[in-house]
Amino acid sequence: MSPDEDRDLAPYTGWTRAHWTALADRMLAATHPYASPEGARIDLPGPASRNGATSDGLEGFARTFLIAGFRVAGERGADPGGLLERYARGLAAGTDPHSPEAWPRPDQLGQAKVEAASLALVLQLTKPWLWDQLDDGVRERVIAWLGTVVGQPYPPINWVWFRIVVESFLREAGGPWSAADIEEDLAVHASLRRPGGWLSDGQERAFDHYTGWALHLYPLLWTRLFDVTGTLCPPALRETWGADLARYLDDAVRLVGADGSPLLQGRSLSYRFAAAAPFWVGAVTGAGGQPPGLVRRAASGIVRHFTDRGAPDPDGLLNLGWHAAWPTMRQSYSGPGSPYWAAKGLLGLMLPADHPVWTEPELPLPVETGDVARVVAAPGWLVSARRRDGIAVVLNHGTDHARPGDTSADSPLYARLGYSTATVPPLTAASAADPVDNAVVLLDDTGRASHRTGFETLFARELPGGVLAAASRGPVRWVDSGADDSPDHGSGRTGPTTPGPVVTVASVLRAGVEVRLVRVDAPASGDGPAPDPDPAWDCVRVGGWPVAADAPPGTRVGTGPADAVSYADAPCAEARTASLRSSLRGLLGLRLGGVAIGKDDSPLGARTATPWLATDGVPYGEVLAAAVTLERGGSGNQNSLDPVVSVHPGPDGADRARLTWPDGLTTEVDLPPGP
Repeated sequence: MSPDEDRDLAPYTGWTRAHWTALADRMLAATHPYASPEGARIDLPGPASRNGATSDGLEGFARTFLIAGFRVAGERGADPGGLLERYARGLAAGTDPHSPEAWPRPDQLGQAKVEAASLALVLQLTKPWLWDQLDDGVRERVIAWLGTVVGQPYPPINWVWFRIVVESFLREAGGPWSAADIEEDLAVHASLRRPGGWLSDGQERAFDHYTGWALHLYPLLWTRLFDVTGTLCPPALRETWGADLARYLDDAVRLVGADGSPLLQGRSLSYRFAAAAPFWVGAVTGAGGQPPGLVRRAASGIVRHFTDRGAPDPDGLLNLGWHAAWPTMRQSYSGPGSPYWAAKGLLGLMLPADHPVWTEPELPLPVETGDVARVVAAPGWLVSARRRDGIAVVLNHGTDHARPGDTSADSPLYARLGYSTATVPPLTAASAADPVDNAVVLLDDTGRASHRTGFETLFARELPGGVLAAASRGPVRWVDSGADDSPDHGSGRTGPTTPGPVVTVASVLRAGVEVRLVRVDAPASGDGPAPDPDPAWDCVRVGGWPVAADAPPGTRVGTGPADAVSYADAPCAEARTASLRSSLRGLLGLRLGGVAIGKDDSPLGARTATPWLATDGVPYGEVLAAAVTLERGGSGNQNSLDPVVSVHPGPDGADRARLTWPDGLTTEVDLPPGP
């Protein structure tokens, strides 16, 4: 039975702490039947990861151990369900090298380095009730197993925190540890810091949920749970991290839709409500700068978004997918236990029932009090959300999980021009190879689409009148990635490339309407590999937002059928479901329109539809323009906000696009000259 909603304490979600504890208990009870005889593995149903079933069983143990640890800590050690006794048995067997349930050690398997951090975190969090109660032999075996991390190589991404957490636990438990390891890992973390409190998960432009559920989660928890302040962590560094978190959360809370959905962007989306973790870190450590009622509104909204839509499933299990199961969402490192990193989103359970985050009334999200418009500089994003439909939208001119100049294919979850809380790029191999949604591409004579990863960010800024603008450019290419069988960690696929021209794209955003400006320039002579002097490039295509539903979405292209047709007047293309409408309207130079139809390529529905507009040929040097909108309800009135677009000479050879909006506001944006 679900607890009763409390619309006085929680006017937006109805959820109280009782809903959170009921969810945690249900999730733990559902995994118990899949425990191995001694409890060291939780072997959940589903295909094994590339690491194998034994590693997957450890992952199931460690990630559900997080839920148990938060649950018991929040009850100040009360454990009527015997959770810690159950996990103590698993610890004893998993760290026993002679046990048939022995875990692979961190020095033997990379994935064990990840799971070791969850074990150490919970052992520290529940120390009086679990670690101090283990017998000496088990403690010695746990220390020996964890101790194999010392001196081991770790990739310079969020993984460095796994070693910091484990060695900090070992330091306090009397085990081996290395100050040099921790110093090295803290230096890596420092190198990942970006403006505005953001962090990149590596030196590539890898901005995603790992910023919040890993790179902001561990540092401040580390200073709260371990005795490191003043020794390993100077107070000034802790203050820096707290300020970073506060600035990041001020952006992150604007990336939550009114329906609680987090942004569908970046890898590991099957971790689902782990997206709530950074809000809880702020509350747990006091460093987030957000009122308790806003923290709970954001976190409860995110978690309830999933529980209302089939996650966990009717059996109480989290599977690979977004709402319901959708195995195509998995990365190569994903196994049946992987989705239980969603446990990080339950971190708030470690706060007792009398904490203000549970006792103060919910406060509204920013999108529930007014329209949102802001520039987030680090990832190169323009953020927009309208109160009337509650969808948060990001226009992307700075993130591609690559470096400037890279020549890989576009990663669907990183390199698209747009992401939202209501849509997701089609994710099957065909959709990734030939992108349509929120992509500006050239089509070759076989219909293959170009890719833009490695582009240069030109600017992202706020203009007068609440208008936002951002632009990027770079040479496009065609990538034959069919032979690339490397692990899928988020980057685009690689392979032999065919070079194409330079494409500049700008987004001008006002009141939820994007005017997308495009110009194609041929590369200068001698500037890298030149394209074919007589290229067989058919056209420039501009794609809109993808909508998905189980029933085929409705489509419209001008006043004619949904296949490609040419119009003397400006074309329009539209796709709509019962709840969403995606549309493109030609403003300059676009003469063709259509809607791309997909099947079984989205976790949001069995059928997808993406409107597009295109040119007839490649108009080098001309500025093209389209109005791009996504709205809830399908009212079809957004064209009343379309500006008139004209192009004039700008400074230093730039093209100056002048947008005259229906209310008389004029916006000017310069597109720098091509090479």
